[in-house]
Amino acid sequence: MQPISGFSKLNKKEKINWLTENYLKDSKQAKKILKQYWNDNAELQRLHDEFSENTISNYYMPFGIAPNFLIDGNLYAIPMAIEESSVVAAASKAAKYWLDRGGFHTKILGNKKLGHVHFMFKGDDQKLKAFFNSNLKDILKADTSSITKNMEKRGGGILSLELVNKSAQIPHYYQIEAKFDTRDSMGANFINSCLEQFAKTLERELSKDESFTQEEKDSLQIVMCILSNFTPENMVRAEVRCKVEDLAEEGISAEEFVEKFSLAVKIAEVEPYRSTTHNKGIMNGIDAVVIATGNDFRAVEADAHTYASKDGTYTSLTHCEVKDGEFRFWLDLPIALGTVGGLTSLHPLVKFSLDLLGNPDAQKLMGIVAVAGLAQNFAALRSLTTVGIQKGHMKMHLYNILNQLGANTREREYFTVYFRDKTVTHHAVVEEFMRIRKLKSLDDL
Repeated sequence: MQPISGFSKLNKKEKINWLTENYLKDSKQAKKILKQYWNDNAELQRLHDEFSENTISNYYMPFGIAPNFLIDGNLYAIPMAIEESSVVAAASKAAKYWLDRGGFHTKILGNKKLGHVHFMFKGDDQKLKAFFNSNLKDILKADTSSITKNMEKRGGGILSLELVNKSAQIPHYYQIEAKFDTRDSMGANFINSCLEQFAKTLERELSKDESFTQEEKDSLQIVMCILSNFTPENMVRAEVRCKVEDLAEEGISAEEFVEKFSLAVKIAEVEPYRSTTHNKGIMNGIDAVVIATGNDFRAVEADAHTYASKDGTYTSLTHCEVKDGEFRFWLDLPIALGTVGGLTSLHPLVKFSLDLLGNPDAQKLMGIVAVAGLAQNFAALRSLTTVGIQKGHMKMHLYNILNQLGANTREREYFTVYFRDKTVTHHAVVEEFMRIRKLKSLDDL
């Protein structure tokens, strides 16, 4: 097999033919699978093809709805795009649980995003500092005025500029750290365009400043200009609160439930083996809404996990306390989202999702997303500290196993009743499936 040149220039059918011929023994079944996921609407399919490079088909994920979310006094049905079977069910259950206990509350804790010009300078750091603080800040802003004009009309723009000396970490390493308000856009292109202009301005202004020697001028090296996906000053808080006595569960007192729940959170705060799984569950809810609304879930994941590690140890993103008889459970989340730009005006299901949520601005969407994460975590901890996580999770997983086996509707109904009071395991499902089908082996299917 030989490498291919010009793969991206082939049309979609040519790409598929090349793939199947070279990797799949020219499988007709492979071609059929790829083509059956194409949209019948040619214009809609073209739109999806152009979202990414070398597209050969569409990859479907379940698009579900978690209803009954009371957030800041308003009732929402939250869209969630995720393949994990229990996530939407757990979120919906938590939403209904808190519906009669005051619902969810959100608060924006900051709206600043960061970007950096990373550069090297082998000269006098005090001279560089004086140069930066004299009038360079004003020149940097002036040189980006054509970029920031529209953002400023919407109330955003450059918030601050600072010279950061990082030479203790890497010799001769400095940053121009810029903080931005990008309003309802995620702002990556806006921030990066500003940063690249900052770099050009820095080079130009330093080269003509007579306080620097020629050697110092020649030592300036721009390494890169890039926004940061870590947004500790672009934060949202989501929380629930109620009287302790309102948390009584069937078979467990309110006091015992709160004690076990609080201990579960404390364990996640101090034990990285637990906090990793704990936070993964939070991100189940967050990512599902982020994907449904056309945002960058990789950036959101990186941001959250960096924040969870900011003090040197990986810890829980959620916390709880009991004070004066009131239970309080909350999530502080750094997150950068957009409701304009990107896929928000292109992808039909993204537009549907935002319409469903009342076309929120970026800050309101931050709150909704954080609530989904908090709800997911509450549902998981509630199960873990009462009936156990597997009961609900494996019941949902049952349908995945049955689908793998090719069970018909009558058989699915039978298994739903059969496992109502039994533990669901893959082995148990297969064994009972073979018994009712009178199979000696799954190869007989």
